[in-house]
Amino acid sequence: MLLIPSIDLRGGHCVRLLKGDFTAETRYQFEAQELLSRYQRLGAPWLHVVDLDAARDGMASNRSLIHQLATQRAVGLQVGGGLRDRAAINDLLTHGVARVVIGSAAVEQPGQVADWMHSFGPERICLAFDVRLDVQGIPLLHTRGWQHRTALSLWDAVATFTDGGLKHVLCTDIDRDGALGGPNLALYQEALQRYPHIQWQASGGIGSGADLAALAAHGVPAAISGKALLEERISVEELQPYLPNA
Repeated sequence: MLLIPSIDLRGGHCVRLLKGDFTAETRYQFEAQELLSRYQRLGAPWLHVVDLDAARDGMASNRSLIHQLATQRAVGLQVGGGLRDRAAINDLLTHGVARVVIGSAAVEQPGQVADWMHSFGPERICLAFDVRLDVQGIPLLHTRGWQHRTALSLWDAVATFTDGGLKHVLCTDIDRDGALGGPNLALYQEALQRYPHIQWQASGGIGSGADLAALAAHGVPAAISGKALLEERISVEELQPYLPNA
């Protein structure tokens, strides 16, 4: 399993939200470049960056900072947040971003997103599906920075793109995000059973080395971690098995 450290940007600052709540923000006194360098030294080949301002309001106020981060090539940048048109995707990719993450647009404009996958290639586009479980345990998608609930299930959303060569899917359990209470293992186990050919990225709830080991034991290809790494809750020794360049 590959561990992908995560940085969330809001107003140029590194932050974390609790369960997707913009009023429950923790701001960290780290510069984004400082964190990128730290994770590179730990051995991470990828860094996941989320533009929260763009995700919520469509404002690309962090774009220049992301361009700056992408000028280095030692770590591949996977960038998401508010990417809802071809121009924004092209802008990031031409400025050195290795892979873009498409969230709300994959739900609201599936035909257009399928065209983007065909144009840019499935290796350079990851679809992000953020879910909350309903009373029946069905993972329903939320969009626009997790502010809008839809009636579309994760499984139906993924099925829309499988014929187009979909390769990477990042799935976040919103109610576990930033809570450090452990990932939703049952969710990812079902995801792997339904779509074993997809390179799933698990996000939400990772708080310990044991959580990483559990995801790896379930066969999850990749995991995203933000808060636990920012607060150094996982030892370097526990991280090393999941960082190829360590």
